[in-house]
Amino acid sequence: MQSSRHLAWVLLAALPSMAWAQNRAGSYPDKPVRVVVPFAPGASTDMVARLLGQKLAEAWGQQFIVDNRGGAGGALGAETVARAEPDGYTLMVTNPGPSLNNILLRKKPRYGFGDFAPIVYIGSAPLIAVANPKFPPNDVKELVAYAKANPGKVSWGSSGTSSNPHAALEVLKAVTGVNIVHVPYKGTGPALTDVIAGQIHGLYTTTISADAFIRSGRAKVLGVAGPKRQAVIPNAPTFAEQGIQGADNLLWIGLVTTAKVPRAIIGQLNREVNRVLRMPDVKQRFEQLGLDVEGGTPEHFGKFIKSQADAMTTLIRTGALQLD
Repeated sequence: MQSSRHLAWVLLAALPSMAWAQNRAGSYPDKPVRVVVPFAPGASTDMVARLLGQKLAEAWGQQFIVDNRGGAGGALGAETVARAEPDGYTLMVTNPGPSLNNILLRKKPRYGFGDFAPIVYIGSAPLIAVANPKFPPNDVKELVAYAKANPGKVSWGSSGTSSNPHAALEVLKAVTGVNIVHVPYKGTGPALTDVIAGQIHGLYTTTISADAFIRSGRAKVLGVAGPKRQAVIPNAPTFAEQGIQGADNLLWIGLVTTAKVPRAIIGQLNREVNRVLRMPDVKQRFEQLGLDVEGGTPEHFGKFIKSQADAMTTLIRTGALQLD
């Protein structure tokens, strides 16, 4: 009896905030929305965020301002979103780095899975290994042989410690036994710049980020870390085609917000983003860059993140990935 009275009191106390949430959802968005990208400008996540922000601004007549907050493999930007007011006006275009690796691969993570609410799974693309054109190896098989002959002399960039490209490198090292030096950056853009300049040898990225460099001949593709070749780089073989097994890595991109944002606002965002993803020009642009468009419900995205977390936990247990 006492517990039922307590529950009734809790429900009555929550009515004002419930009414506030409904009112806010009904007028959402009535001010500019911040879209955090937890990496420096120029990479896959940034490009997706900017196109998405442009389309949402056109649909709702409000600014969707992209806020690049790079650092710590995406953890700095993600922490900003985790601590934001739960009103739906702070979003994050995310990938495995901030939403998975920085939680599971750090001994003292800055935030947890429960600090975010999934909105929609935007799409995915396999990582590709790219290198400076003057780097002797021309494919991943040759990279492995070269690294074994020159232990500790190959430098490989990433968008930060515990980022998805960093995790991909660690898996490659684990399955092949090579000694490659990891060089973390605040984003893929700065890392790619140093690859082009010859400051480092290569990195993992996506065709979305490296397309212009590949087309201009300023970077060469060593291989595709996915189950099939990419239409935009049809001559680049997969890792498996080169005899490298167990080193595939998928970069997925999604939209999340702070936990406890009203369900109605999450629903509005989900419906609008799904509508944008179905636009022919958006779908065509993403597919040109090698991104397979996904979409779906918040629940679908939440289950997907859990499945990815389970897979990574297995890699940690087997020693393929180490805690930072």
